[in-house]
Amino acid sequence: MRKKTIFITGASSGLGRQLAIDFSWEETVLCLFARSQERLENVQRIVVENGGEAHIYPVDLADPQSIDRSFAEAISAVGVVDVLINNAGYGVFEPFCDSQMDENERMFRVNVFGLMRATAAVLPTMREQGSGHIINIASQAGKIATAKSAIYSATKHAVLGFTNSLRMELKGTGIHVSAVNPGPIQTPFFDQADKEGAYTSKVQRIMLDPEDVSEKIVQLTKKPKRELNLPWWMNIGATAYQVAPRLLELLAGKQFRQK
Repeated sequence: MRKKTIFITGASSGLGRQLAIDFSWEETVLCLFARSQERLENVQRIVVENGGEAHIYPVDLADPQSIDRSFAEAISAVGVVDVLINNAGYGVFEPFCDSQMDENERMFRVNVFGLMRATAAVLPTMREQGSGHIINIASQAGKIATAKSAIYSATKHAVLGFTNSLRMELKGTGIHVSAVNPGPIQTPFFDQADKEGAYTSKVQRIMLDPEDVSEKIVQLTKKPKRELNLPWWMNIGATAYQVAPRLLELLAGKQFRQK
């Protein structure tokens, strides 16, 4: 049997890096995408030391031409795409009235349009194969918006909407589509999102371990399902919010304003 080919965006640090390391122990060929050539080389080195195989592709997910070029090169090199994990993304936590529109637009270009373009790049190959799995790393923020994350939450709402629609469109093609909705993960994401550390200090005790999240995503590639919500109890709150948003905002307003 041939090795499974897995594409991972945002693979140079945080969850993406951990995913690359964990998949290096599996029978896989990895195609890793991120902005930093140097960091990608470091991850590639670890993968190879673990006995795995990795190809690296520097890419700017805010630049459509960069995405098209790097994904075309990767698909040409490996020939098949079994799994695409759209992991890349970033946030900036601040009141909308203090935000810069250029930054807001870039967040959408990376978190939403970059994800869509990466997906569009692999779909023809997956459709021709009659198989594949697209995993979009969304967020619990895509289900419950909170103060000081208007743009980030909006991008994750968009990712969830896109994921759910795409799943229906691809029904019967052999291509699975999954959303992963984690709460806060202990990664360098917060170095940019929460530069003052105020939010991080408040949620430190409930932050997810990237190794645990990665392990569950590895299992998701083996047994696809519609959604993976982490932690499970946070999704209960998200479900309740859909039913009674006014009541939840009244009862848990302080938690929604922790940022």
